[in-house]
Amino acid sequence: MKKREDKRKDVESLRGDLDRIRHLFVAGFEKLKVDQDFELRKAIRAAGGRYRVVKNNLAEKAAEGTKAQELLKGLVGMTSLAYTEMDPVALAKALTTYAKSNPSFTFKAGMVEGRAIDIRAISELASLPSREEMLSKLLFLINAPAQRLVSALSAVARNLAVTIDQGCKENKFSE
Repeated sequence: MKKREDKRKDVESLRGDLDRIRHLFVAGFEKLKVDQDFELRKAIRAAGGRYRVVKNNLAEKAAEGTKAQELLKGLVGMTSLAYTEMDPVALAKALTTYAKSNPSFTFKAGMVEGRAIDIRAISELASLPSREEMLSKLLFLINAPAQRLVSALSAVARNLAVTIDQGCKENKFSE
């Protein structure tokens, strides 16, 4: 059993994380085995996130005065937090993929950009393309008109060259 001082340090550490983060996923993990927990943590780290198992009452105390206050109020059962300061889509995808293969891992709630979201919104978020995919699509859309303009301009020169070449072959440009 932890001492009161250790619990206070845990609450302060969690409060610091909750003040700083913008994306948080609250989950339950009933009957999760050690090797399954290891795989979950590995997937979360790969997505750029952090994972923490918390006691419900300590999480509620740590969340007081933060954006996650309402989210972490009245938690029941075994609770864990997965959070990131970077891309929430990557973390949501990693968690959703893991939850599909491990039914003992369930979502309780989430927070994206400081706003609470429900379980359905988490799965919708996971179905979005990643940040990199969206940027590449945007760059393609920006680049496409320029490519079409260059193609149209080069087509005029190409057509002129073909016409001159055919005229030379048929001796229409003779002296």
